[in-house]
Amino acid sequence: MSIVRHFTYLSNDKATKIHAMEWRGKGPVRAILQIAHGMQEFIDRYDDFARFLADQGFLVVGNDHLGHGASIRSEEMFGYFAPKSPERVVLADMRELHRRTQEAYPEVPYFLLGHSMGSFFARAYVCIYGKYLDGAIISGTAYHSSFEAVSGMLMCRVMARLRGWMYRSPMMTMIVMGGFNKRFEPARTKVDWLTRDEKIVDAYRADKRCHFMFTLNGYYGMFRVLKLLTEQRRLARMPVHLPLFFIAGEMDPVGNFGDGVKRVVVQLRTLGADRIECRLYPNDRHEVLNELNRSEVYKDVLEWLEKVMPRK
Repeated sequence: MSIVRHFTYLSNDKATKIHAMEWRGKGPVRAILQIAHGMQEFIDRYDDFARFLADQGFLVVGNDHLGHGASIRSEEMFGYFAPKSPERVVLADMRELHRRTQEAYPEVPYFLLGHSMGSFFARAYVCIYGKYLDGAIISGTAYHSSFEAVSGMLMCRVMARLRGWMYRSPMMTMIVMGGFNKRFEPARTKVDWLTRDEKIVDAYRADKRCHFMFTLNGYYGMFRVLKLLTEQRRLARMPVHLPLFFIAGEMDPVGNFGDGVKRVVVQLRTLGADRIECRLYPNDRHEVLNELNRSEVYKDVLEWLEKVMPRK
């Protein structure tokens, strides 16, 4: 039986209380896994996966990013990060949770898992703070060029001059996410691209914490972190011997049906990363941790963690 704890800490924006969760089993902590969730969701959605790992002796932690879940000061703040360097504030909030958790368990191996938008932040985090990690799992990621990132940033700045950074642009949302459901039409819902599990899809649709459009500020922060992931001088800071495990669905439109994931892996291997594994699951869509075969994915993640875990 897992023990679940909710807590808060002050965001790097100096104004918002970040909501975080911790799952642990009854026995000794073997290792720690920190989760960075995706866009338009929240850390509670990882409860089943976190309980699975907690029962295997892992301490699992994760926070709601700014503009998500309970890390908001009002509902108007959904989809908004921070006024200055929004991507750096999100990364700093992740680092603060990491620091606090590792301080409590200084001798325990520490891993990071990032999903979707959280995978972009996790990849950036590995470049900045990788020396403090023992490995990272990259779930549902994608490849984006410098041109795409810079173009997105420019569009956000132009729109913000006219509408302000709190503006929620249907056009920007269509550009970023509009084509995700196309492969699955005629579709039962507009978010069938998430997973084949209809219960998960319906729960997502029913939860108001997933019913918001990103602000221009939120999109700008995401494009800025994507730009960082195209800069070789920054990517070169990643420890080349750090174990990385890429997982994704072959039917995930976010990762261009596996091709985008493979491009990221090639990019990192070209820079010298020599401990990368990649697993693409046939028929799975975007949320492999919420797919019909999630027990298989859970098992694969656990086996990888145990394989690369430093031995005392």
